Amino acid sequence: MNNLTELSRLAEIFNRSTCGGILIPSSPSTDTVASATALYLALTKIGKNISLACSSKIEDISIAAAEKFQQDIVFSGDNLVISFPYIDGAIDKVDYRINSDKFELIIAPRPGNPKIDSSQVKFTYSGGKADFFVIIDAVNLNALGELYENNKNQFYGIEIINIDRHLTNANFGTINLVNKTISSTSEIVFAIIQSLKIEMDKDIATNLYTGIVAATNNFTSYSVNADTLETAAKLLRLGALKKPIKKSFFPSSSLPPASLSSSNRTPIKKIYSEEIKTKPIDKVEKEDKEEQKLPPDWLKPKIFRGGLI
Repeated sequence: MNNLTELSRLAEIFNRSTCGGILIPSSPSTDTVASATALYLALTKIGKNISLACSSKIEDISIAAAEKFQQDIVFSGDNLVISFPYIDGAIDKVDYRINSDKFELIIAPRPGNPKIDSSQVKFTYSGGKADFFVIIDAVNLNALGELYENNKNQFYGIEIINIDRHLTNANFGTINLVNKTISSTSEIVFAIIQSLKIEMDKDIATNLYTGIVAATNNFTSYSVNADTLETAAKLLRLGALKKPIKKSFFPSSSLPPASLSSSNRTPIKKIYSEEIKTKPIDKVEKEDKEEQKLPPDWLKPKIFRGGLI
């Protein structure tokens, strides 16, 4: 089935649905987080109740909406959830009483433990049910880890939207938007948001641009083509900001040369990553011009003196 048909079916699902989840595998790449949050921002903009979930903690808070990730699948519903920091054994008992027209929940600390700090009490709602799941950058459902293992019943009877670019993707979704030759998942999500005719604001554009830059190693990977650059240009015109990205020097499965870890060398911890910043174009052009300047005597005949060996 071609992508135009899949995009049309996707639009139908989003039009008739109100609640859904965007799920990604653990230890996700910057591209994965950026594309997931961009789609989250776009769908919430049109009034959808969307939950973001990843079984591992998302560290890169520089990406807009990254703080919205939860480590389990939870949807807003009718159940009021009261939460606060808890230490094992600190609560003695939980009770309730109805006082006139008020319901009172009573939480008694165990003797010797401090009372609950009311400023740390949070209120949320749960119990909602998803109409669809969007799975990003997972070759199959098992790649979601605990998100799938602990919530298998929630995956039955709903639409599964599979967005990926891995060569080994199993096309497990009811809708499969899989492009195995594209340079980043953020480009796929860009096409989806465009097809849905959702206005891209600065945060959405910045997230997608960040994802493309990270996935292509600052546009140097072999998978980069004219379409990649056109998408990046469109995102910059939409207000995307250029942000620093972290570049790994060594694959996670290998270690740097042993000599680098000696006491007179830079510590291994410091050489694993560096901040890569995109230079302003005017600065790049100025540097190029300076490099192209030739010394005044460049074209004059050269006379070499020296004896024969």
